[in-house]
Amino acid sequence: MDAFSALAPSWTEKAVHAHGFNCPTCRKSNVEAAKNVWINRRSPVYGEGQKRKWQEFYHCECGCAWWAWSSDRPPSELGERPEREPNRPFFDPLDDW
Repeated sequence: MDAFSALAPSWTEKAVHAHGFNCPTCRKSNVEAAKNVWINRRSPVYGEGQKRKWQEFYHCECGCAWWAWSSDRPPSELGERPEREPNRPFFDPLDDW
């Protein structure tokens, strides 16, 4: 299963919206129990400050299919990346000259 496939897998059709970033049935996190993942990158939603978010679909080992917004994911143990300024869509290497 390719998480970035353009076509949604059939198991996503019955997915329910999880308001916490875990399985609504067994309460395990996406890292603990997801046997399949699909990210709907074809339909981003734009929120505050032009931040994009996507629907992330998870098929849990308990059989439940659920989805949550990428912006609802808990912080990574790898650390936070600095946020870019909303009025600057790209880095200009000549800004310091």
